[in-house]
Amino acid sequence: MLDTPTPTLDALSLEMQSGDPDSFAQAFGTSFQRYGFGVIKDHGIDAALIDRAWSLTKAFFDLPVEVKKKYHLAGKAGARGYTPFGIETAKGATENDLKEFWHVGRELPEGHPYSDVMPPNLWPAEVPDFRETFLALYAEFDRVGAKLLSAIARYLKLEPDWFVGPVRDGNSVMRLLHYPPVSPEAPGVRAGAHEDINLITLLLGAEEAGLQLLDRDGRWLAVSPPEGALVVNVGDMLQRLTNHVLPSTTHRVVNPPPERRGLSRYSMPFFLHPAPDFVIETLPGCIGADNPNRYPEPLSSQEYLNRRLRTLGLLNDGGPAG
Repeated sequence: MLDTPTPTLDALSLEMQSGDPDSFAQAFGTSFQRYGFGVIKDHGIDAALIDRAWSLTKAFFDLPVEVKKKYHLAGKAGARGYTPFGIETAKGATENDLKEFWHVGRELPEGHPYSDVMPPNLWPAEVPDFRETFLALYAEFDRVGAKLLSAIARYLKLEPDWFVGPVRDGNSVMRLLHYPPVSPEAPGVRAGAHEDINLITLLLGAEEAGLQLLDRDGRWLAVSPPEGALVVNVGDMLQRLTNHVLPSTTHRVVNPPPERRGLSRYSMPFFLHPAPDFVIETLPGCIGADNPNRYPEPLSSQEYLNRRLRTLGLLNDGGPAG
């Protein structure tokens, strides 16, 4: 079917949450339940910090390939540092995605109990202020993500602070994404149809054309937020936790028209994860006669993450995928 815009995906102001948290939660949760996506403006992340982050992202990806590859950790599932062009493949896809990326994770103190599964960050010496800028932006994503999780908790009729414990020292990852120019004849798409693994994803840069979600009727809908807004979507962990009350919607990034394929595309998703030992167990309020429990067997978030990384080709440890 033809791709169409999504005028019904209204941009919600996060400022509304302070004055009327219940109305904000209802509006945000309704968008999530209908589309698996929401758009947030007035999120409060400093525009100057975001501009600095874009500049440093481009500076890193402009480095020679042999320099960038110094920061690729083979066999580490792309958890930190650089992942070269053409390694990640969407679940069920036969072609590699047309992208390269850099991962920033949570900084943990020495001896932290999660250090065995949350490795230290790498920082490119060739790009000044990289570490300071992206640690500051990571903290801002954490702050905004906590506000949105509180709204989700309200929508699900949980206590507003329900997610505070599960995401304390969570295994969240900020991804700096570069989709290089592609030839007019390039096969595939920049990022194949997929669902995210985590609880929610907060995305900067979606105002650059290409992001699409798969609606219930099988149409691909273009996501076109206002400049500077955050696009937020449900991940598979939240879908599992809510027994599909909040759906993890399939999405993709398509190649631009041939006349624009000589231009790069950049985006910056923040994959908000719970702590590695959080047990994903279906919320009782999301189970009913018309929605029986799809996931009677609880699963730790770390094991769920490992299974999904195997399907993406990022983890090859011989364990089960799915």
